[in-house]
Amino acid sequence: MNENRLREDIAELGRSIYERGLTHGSTGNISARCEDGWLLTPTGSSLGKLDPARISKLDWNGKLLSGDQPSKENFLHLAMYRERQQNGAVVHLHATHSVAVSVLADTNPEDALPPLTAYYVMRIGTLPMVPYYAPGDMALAGAVRRLASRHHALLLANHGPVVGGSTLAAAADAIEELEATARLYLLVRGEKTRHLDATQVANLRVRYPS
Repeated sequence: MNENRLREDIAELGRSIYERGLTHGSTGNISARCEDGWLLTPTGSSLGKLDPARISKLDWNGKLLSGDQPSKENFLHLAMYRERQQNGAVVHLHATHSVAVSVLADTNPEDALPPLTAYYVMRIGTLPMVPYYAPGDMALAGAVRRLASRHHALLLANHGPVVGGSTLAAAADAIEELEATARLYLLVRGEKTRHLDATQVANLRVRYPS
C-alpha cells in the first residue's frame, strides 16, 4: 500500500477509536508495515488528532527515519513484528473493559477471557496475559516475544490489550472484538453463563485459524 495512504488510514482509524471511547487522552498507539520500514503513532499524541505527515517512520532496528518521536512503547510493537512476520499492523489500546479484566485478581493468565461467542474465538482465539511491567520497561518486550510467536493477541496486566493482524483493518477488528467481549464478560460476571464447549471451539479454530 502507498505510504501516504497508509498514514491517512492510521489517522482515520485513530480518530474512529478515540471518538468511540476505545481509548482516551494520549493513550494507545497504532503501527503498520510499509515498504521500507514501519509507521507508528508519535509519543504523547492523541489518537483522535493525528497528523498523517507527522506519524513516525522507523527502521527494523527501531531507529527513527522521519516524523515526530515515536511512542515510547515502540519496542512493544517491534516485538510483535519480530515474532510474527505475518503481522502487517499492531494496535495497542488502554480500552476500559479490557483493562478491567486485566486487573481482576482471578483472571486466568493462560487465557484471560472465556469463549463466549464464535466471533471472539475466530478473531482472538486464546488470550494470554503478560505479567505487569512499568510503562517503558524494556523487559516487557522480552515477555511479549515469548508469547507472540504463538498468539497474535495479548493482554498486558494492569495495562491493556495489544493485537496484531495481517492488515490494519484486521488488527482493528480483532482488538474491537476483544474489547466487546471483555465488556460482555463483565456484564455477565457472576451469572450462570453458557460458554462454547471444547468441540465447538476446536471446530472454529480449524475453520478460522487466527
